[in-house]
Formats: sequence, structure tokens, C-alpha cells
Amino acid sequence: MNTQHNSSPELVDPLEHISNLHPCFGKGPNLNKGRIHLPVSPTCNIQCAFCNRQRNTFEKRPGVTGEILTPIEAADVVDKALKLCPEITVAGIAGPGDTLASDNAIDTFNIIKDRHPELINCLSTNGLLLEEKAKRLIEAGVKTITVTVNAVDPEILQHICLYVIKDGKTYVGTEGARILIEAQKRGIKKVKELGAMVKVNMVLCPGINDEHVEDVARTVSELGADFFNIIPLIPQHKLSHLHEPSCQELYEARAKAEKYIKVFRHCQRCRADAAGIPGKLEISDKLYDLKKLNAQNTFSHG
Repeated sequence: MNTQHNSSPELVDPLEHISNLHPCFGKGPNLNKGRIHLPVSPTCNIQCAFCNRQRNTFEKRPGVTGEILTPIEAADVVDKALKLCPEITVAGIAGPGDTLASDNAIDTFNIIKDRHPELINCLSTNGLLLEEKAKRLIEAGVKTITVTVNAVDPEILQHICLYVIKDGKTYVGTEGARILIEAQKRGIKKVKELGAMVKVNMVLCPGINDEHVEDVARTVSELGADFFNIIPLIPQHKLSHLHEPSCQELYEARAKAEKYIKVFRHCQRCRADAAGIPGKLEISDKLYDLKKLNAQNTFSHG
């Protein structure tokens, strides 16, 4: 075992300990563990064909939030959430834009680390900037990182990722897809070297990447990823013509991935402002100021 991962001599395997406390990184659903998602990231640096970010209170899916918080507001929400739901073990940031497209997520984690060092800081990202911000993430107390990898072949990914913005320049087609894939590989490898636990999400898009599952699972496993999570496509935006994967299609895809890596099977496709115990208790309606929904949509790319 790599001894650099041992942050406490009392733990034989710190990552296993984290897995047992995290509702999205365990071997099962961890039904008594809670999480809070903090919507502090308003911008994105790629455009996925299925992504339709919205501000509302009724849709139950990623990319949706009722409001955008500042880092200080987010930390204050965590304080309130822990009083309402002491079972929360994870402070997560999953959008609604990419969490590394701005410094809001890192700034938020730095505050939470100081206020609540007992919490597991968790981040979800497309991975484009993961390598260059990896050290700052770990220093901010981030222990678990999810990277969405929808393909490792640019010919396939170009149909899912429509463009990539890097250093002020926009890349499309296979060029943009290749830039994203290589950045994801370097980022996953880097954060594993720094001691983080990594889960890879793959959105299953029938007719596009459903025959590509084994290649993705094998690749990220070789990079050191710990878990793999196959998320069924919600047909919308540019992929509204596709069907949502059936239970059988999901079962077959997960079986293929499980040849190479542990598969997480209990994803709830949570909102960017979800809070509570997944599938059991949601408290987000008690945390956020829904009156702010009248504000203009601030989502953007770049």
C-alpha cells in the first residue's frame, strides 16, 4: 500500500474509511450518510450536448439549482444544514457549472476546512483544469473527486462534448475532444498521486458511447480511479432525440465496466443544491432563499 495516503496512523486504509462515510463513494448506498451540494460554480468551460443548466426548484437532475451562492454564503449554509441533518458527512460541490472554471469551489472548501474539518470535502468536475488545480484542491481539504469521462476516443466524444474553451480559445470537434480527454487523464493521475479518492462518472448515451463502456472503464482503472458510476442519459438539449437507457441497458453497461473497476450503482442524479440523505431525507428547501429565483440566469461559458 502507498504509505503517502496514510493521514492517520490509526487507520489501516484511510480511503476505505472515507468510502464508508460517503454516500456516493461506498460499496453500497450508505443509507444513513448525508451530503450537501453547494451551488457556487456558475460558469463552464465545455459544452456537453446533453447539458441544459437551469435555475428552478422542481427539476431533480444535475445542472439545476435554485440559486448561486458565494463561498461565504455556502459555508453558512453548511452550518445550517448540519444543525438540520447531523448525518451529513460530505460537503460537495458539483456545479451547476464546472467547479474548476472559477476559484469559487476552492475558496469555499478552504472556509469549510477551517469550520468543519470533520467533513469530507468532495468535488465533481469535467477534468479540463484538474491537473493544474490539483495541489490547491488537496490543500483545501478535498479528499474525494469525481471526474465525468464520457469517452476516451475523440471520434466518439466529439458527439457528446461540442466544444472546449481553454486559455481563451474555443476548440471544436475531435480537437476539442482530444484536449479534454488528455486533460482528464493527466488530472486523474495527478490527484491520485496526491492521495485523493477518485470516482469516474460516465453518462450513458445510447447509440453514441454505449459500446465504449469497457474502453472507458479500462482506461480510468489503469489511471488509478477507485469507482465507476454509469449515469443514464436524461434526453434533452442536443440529445433530446435519444432514448433514456433502459434498466437492461444499464445492467449490461455496468457488467462490462465491472470487469475492470468497482461500480457504484446507487446514483440519484442529484441537483447542484441537493442536501440531506440521498433517497431518504432532503432538506434543501429549508436551506435556500427561493425568492432569489426571480433573479436573472447567470450561467455562462468561458
